[in-house]
Amino acid sequence: MAVNARPNGLIIAIDGPSGAGKSTIARLLAKRLGYLQIDTGAMYRAVAFLVGQAGIDPGDVAAVERLCNSADIRLDNANCSLRVYANGQDVTELIRTPEMSLMTSRISALRPVRESMMLLQRRLGQDGGVVLEGRDIGTAVFPDAELKFFLFASPEERGKRRYAELVGNGEPVTLEETIEAVTRRDRQDSQRDIAPLRQAEDAIPVDSSHSSIEEVLNKMEDIARGKIQQAGTLL
Repeated sequence: MAVNARPNGLIIAIDGPSGAGKSTIARLLAKRLGYLQIDTGAMYRAVAFLVGQAGIDPGDVAAVERLCNSADIRLDNANCSLRVYANGQDVTELIRTPEMSLMTSRISALRPVRESMMLLQRRLGQDGGVVLEGRDIGTAVFPDAELKFFLFASPEERGKRRYAELVGNGEPVTLEETIEAVTRRDRQDSQRDIAPLRQAEDAIPVDSSHSSIEEVLNKMEDIARGKIQQAGTLL
């Protein structure tokens, strides 16, 4: 991938399956580089929340499209803590349940939802100086991103991480159920017709199965700074 000089820096795309640590790594990497984090997964989760709140059947594409056309999705990175708002409501914690994960996988496969969110993501990130994470950032949203990572880990490891997170939040789940939910989400994301989860040909694979967050972060930061230096971008 050629390194371009955008007004604010590089576009860094981090794709990968659910639970691989993309949101955490994206947030920390953006902070280290002085870049803006755009949590695209949270944007889709916010839409899924609104769909559920409105009692809309995810299979009713026309109804979902109407909701997307009127939805106000906003990300607030103030104080280095991402908050997610949907139609003015803070849904940061509400969108992180297993039910929202599965609902998100269903609605994010719908063309009206993807088109709506992609337009917003491209508008937010077009000038660079951003870190975006999701399923199709490097393949569909910003195929011309200057730096692409594909962050992954085994379903078992990702299930353990998500289980610990859910239990810590007081959710009544079992490890077996959580691993199964992760595996089911992988299957839905990989088999959907529109923008399925896959590694971009020019993405750098990063396996986080047996590495700490710090180890993964340091590796990705070193690569990013090399690209930034190559582009002549000043931090």
